[in-house]
Amino acid sequence: MADYLPGPDADYQAWVANFVTYASANMGALGLVAADLAPVSTAQSNFSADFADHIAARAAAQAAKQAKDEARAACTAAIRPLVRRLQASPSVSNAEREALGITVAATPGPIGAPTTAPIVSIECGNRLQHTLRFVDSASPTRKAKPAGVLGVEIWSKVGTTPPAGEGELRFVAIDTDAPFVLNYTSEDGNKNAYYWLRWVNPTGERGPWSEQAQATIAA
Repeated sequence: MADYLPGPDADYQAWVANFVTYASANMGALGLVAADLAPVSTAQSNFSADFADHIAARAAAQAAKQAKDEARAACTAAIRPLVRRLQASPSVSNAEREALGITVAATPGPIGAPTTAPIVSIECGNRLQHTLRFVDSASPTRKAKPAGVLGVEIWSKVGTTPPAGEGELRFVAIDTDAPFVLNYTSEDGNKNAYYWLRWVNPTGERGPWSEQAQATIAA
């Protein structure tokens, strides 16, 4: 069952004022005497005073919050240009930046040489042309290069016998995105091309060689 007394304080105050006013004006008809309304009138006065104090305090709190927010914004606006100057200054060390509580840029660690090798596949259906595709041995189902790798270093030998070692290879290219297409001259037709590949990082550090891949150059 709904309460006849309103919930919101302002509505409650208006309800009590109406109740006291009507009851005071119609005490005889209502069978009341002044002593009956005295406690209600006293409580009404106390509530009205405290409610007014509450309204004033709430307004003051809102004003104080706004003043605080504006002061914080002004403080931030004063700090940021100085921090930018400190960040750009070569005389400010990272230790001093840390002591100030400002951002210390992370120093990248060494990338390190690649530790895995490419897996090479050769498409040789076109005349005098080989197309090399490569994936990483650690993730052969993905096309992505290993993390920190710039590309793949491609070395080859064209002839009738496989290379006995690195000294028989010639450098072809560093390719950053498979596939890589090699075009040959008619003099190379029907010869074999032998390929060794290895990953290389941006600082020139190289990983291990791939397994040798070979295919005949279609004439």
